[in-house]
Amino acid sequence: MNSWVNSAEILGSDLPLELSGTGNRRALLMDALREAVRSGRLAPGTRLPPYRSLAADLGLARNTVADAYAELVAEGWLAARQGSGTRVAERAAPVTPVYRARTPERVARPVHDLVQGQPDPSVFPRTAWLASARRALAAAPDDAFGPGDPHGRPELRRALAGYLARVRGVRAAPERIVLCSGAAHGLRLLADVVGGPWAAEEYGLPFHRELLASHGVGTRPLGVDADGARVDGLTRRDRAVLLTPAHQFPTGGPLHPARRAAVVDWARATGGLVVEDDYDGEFRYDRQPVGAVQGLDPEHVVLVGSVSKSLSPALRIGWMVLPQRLVAPVVAAKGEREQFSSATEQLTLADFIDSGAYDRQVRRMRQRHRRRRDQLVAALHARAPHVRVTGIAAGLHAVLELPPGTERSAVRAAAWQGLAVEGIGDYLHPGAEHSPGAEHSPRAGEAGAVRAPDASPVPHRDGLVVGYATPAESAYPEALDALCRSLPPVSPPPAPAPPQPPAAP
Repeated sequence: MNSWVNSAEILGSDLPLELSGTGNRRALLMDALREAVRSGRLAPGTRLPPYRSLAADLGLARNTVADAYAELVAEGWLAARQGSGTRVAERAAPVTPVYRARTPERVARPVHDLVQGQPDPSVFPRTAWLASARRALAAAPDDAFGPGDPHGRPELRRALAGYLARVRGVRAAPERIVLCSGAAHGLRLLADVVGGPWAAEEYGLPFHRELLASHGVGTRPLGVDADGARVDGLTRRDRAVLLTPAHQFPTGGPLHPARRAAVVDWARATGGLVVEDDYDGEFRYDRQPVGAVQGLDPEHVVLVGSVSKSLSPALRIGWMVLPQRLVAPVVAAKGEREQFSSATEQLTLADFIDSGAYDRQVRRMRQRHRRRRDQLVAALHARAPHVRVTGIAAGLHAVLELPPGTERSAVRAAAWQGLAVEGIGDYLHPGAEHSPGAEHSPRAGEAGAVRAPDASPVPHRDGLVVGYATPAESAYPEALDALCRSLPPVSPPPAPAPPQPPAAP
């Protein structure tokens, strides 16, 4: 028999519901049913009484109960199938996204995934990659199968030097490129070599801050506004600053040209280091690509990149374009027997770049991501026009700005819909919770302080970070539907201020 029918005992007409309060009876019934599901009194799969029976029990009109059932089905609390009646939806219990779970075996897997950070794995260019692998292995020198060089394979370093110069405006010879197993590995090596403290954008990946802390490098937040990081907060005490200048993560937008120049001036004046995380530099949609800050001063800027966004995080191939003085210390920190990406995969990527396959894949993914972004914007315009979308000129994610105080409830509502999505507050530096952007400015006259044109500080915001690149093509429309159902309604207009008594003469 159908497992849907047998998944729970069928309730009779004695469903224990308490319709407390006054007002619209349908709304009261919906609130009571939601509370029964939320508290666990109605378990997933439980079959509800026919609406006629429940209406008779509660003394309600049949249409009132039928309409309540239909609306709760639309919201995802209930599910209905022909011949099986109405049941509590299988995903009506809150789910904890797997990526956040401390005990993954105990939590339900989200039905939809809009977490930022990775492309759809189904679009990996398997055929082209396999062709490059065959050519690379056929042409590989014998030393490629011996102990690895901690610099990385020279074939890939040459290919990257040409590609980064052409696409990102990077100034580097192959000898200044050190390969690593991803951007995180590069940050670990830089933390060991440079030491701390570092400054970092107040919005950024918590994983990066935790990684630096695990290597003894503390970070302090720099305010972020519409023009990117407020680099006027840098001082001589900072050994380095971690930035995402091409597309601030996660708020979006490039670093203002005056601030790009100012951060380079700071590095020259203080001997500090700019660490440029170029995590999605190839993906631009509505504006010309923004070149790397590294091109302004290769001796004071490290560019860190990887193929995790353009190809796959499974490849574990990243790179650092280093000032000449840091090449030897970083290679020494990596170690002769340090684990790093496989030589055969490095050779394959070198061929993939040299053959033009990498450019073709980036163009293909740029078109795909732009189409996904446009679908997101269109869905919000149609169903939630009060929600503003930002950071959409580039990258693989967008930020949905929410009314103040609604972020956590929106994330919880998404979990009830089986949707994994993150709030922008998850990316806020702990030290920035009580420090608006303006408060990060250095004291007047402090040594090493540089000033860039000020912009009005942006207060810490409420919003969702939506990764539109992650779902499979077939799953994306349903994920957008779940997202729209999770968003808060239009905020009511503020009450008019009471009239003030006239001032005393």
